[in-house]
Amino acid sequence: MNTSVVYYSHEGFGQINLDRPKNNALDLDTLTDLAKAFTLSSENGDACCIFTAQGPNFTVGADLKYIHKLLRRDDKLGFDLFGDAFQNITRAMLAHSGVIIVGLHGWVIGGGFEISLAADLRFASDDTKIKLPELSIATMFSNASTKLLSQIVGLGRGKELMFLGHEINAQQALEIGLVNRVCKRDDLDTELKQTAKKITENLDKLAVKLAKELIHRNQDLPIDQVLRNESVILSQLGRYEGFRSRINKFVSK
Repeated sequence: MNTSVVYYSHEGFGQINLDRPKNNALDLDTLTDLAKAFTLSSENGDACCIFTAQGPNFTVGADLKYIHKLLRRDDKLGFDLFGDAFQNITRAMLAHSGVIIVGLHGWVIGGGFEISLAADLRFASDDTKIKLPELSIATMFSNASTKLLSQIVGLGRGKELMFLGHEINAQQALEIGLVNRVCKRDDLDTELKQTAKKITENLDKLAVKLAKELIHRNQDLPIDQVLRNESVILSQLGRYEGFRSRINKFVSK
């Protein structure tokens, strides 16, 4: 893993930091290491993982200078690998067994923002600016954003953000449900860590893992199937010692 991506676990939760001066532009190595970091966090059993970035901007998205070199060399294989590396991050995030919280700040552009759509919670500092300029440079959205964005903000809002490509600020993102919380830039790290601690201290790891799996699996299913899926998990947890232990602790109070 290169020094642009750092993963570590502390205080009961994981943290992934992106640090690629000066604007955290995403090249193949960085994308590959981000996917590895999320996979490692899940394998380590992090019930919660914070995803942040250093510098003035969270990320300006794909490294266009890197892409330009691939196109000049007519490197079709390299370009395809680059696209696959972007999508592998979404796969790793959606497969993560814990809650992923991303902390956005500064510019969050294109594919860099699309990555955040696979997070479970999105916090933003008040200086955050989000933009999806893909269609203006004749490329396409990735990271399942053609589905995830509309699930989060609705089909009409999703199309507006993609087709018009205009910048929205943190408050506008909050109003349409694109982010869960907005705070001052200096408070962002504290907000992320306090939320991560609440999750790791109060929630059961297995219950979180199963809830996340159910939420993702049930999105496009009919209600009867959703009910059946929930019944299976409820029955499973009914035989789980962690559930019995927590119930006993509650009753004893």
